[in-house]
Amino acid sequence: MTDTTVMPRAVMAFDFGLRQTGVAVGQTITLSARGVATLNCRDGKPRWPEVTALVDEYAPNVLLVGLPLNMDGTPSTMSEAARAFAQKLSERCKLPAEMHDERLTTRSARSDLEAARASGRARSDHELAACLIAESWMRERARGA
Repeated sequence: MTDTTVMPRAVMAFDFGLRQTGVAVGQTITLSARGVATLNCRDGKPRWPEVTALVDEYAPNVLLVGLPLNMDGTPSTMSEAARAFAQKLSERCKLPAEMHDERLTTRSARSDLEAARASGRARSDHELAACLIAESWMRERARGA
């Protein structure tokens, strides 16, 4: 967990998936994010050099991983895999990693993808879902939630 009294300046969010993981970077001044990559994965395992290269390039203060929950808030079948990914991500990148509820981000990303592509915000629904995770987390932090 990051210090709750200090808002990080830059965040990197991951929409974890077994075959693809979307990555977005966000900054807390505008509370906005943009997609930067869709990583191919094998059984939820990305090519770690690609991940660390992105972290090195964008220099986030905190890493966020979407936590896939059921609509009633209970853990889904993917929750444990996402938590394991977050732990490995934190260890490899030497940065704090937080989980953030991602309910409905994939559905919203699929419906808003055309507009996101046109604006240059994201190239894939995975990237857009990562944007939504980052922005939701930043809004909550800005409100003091």
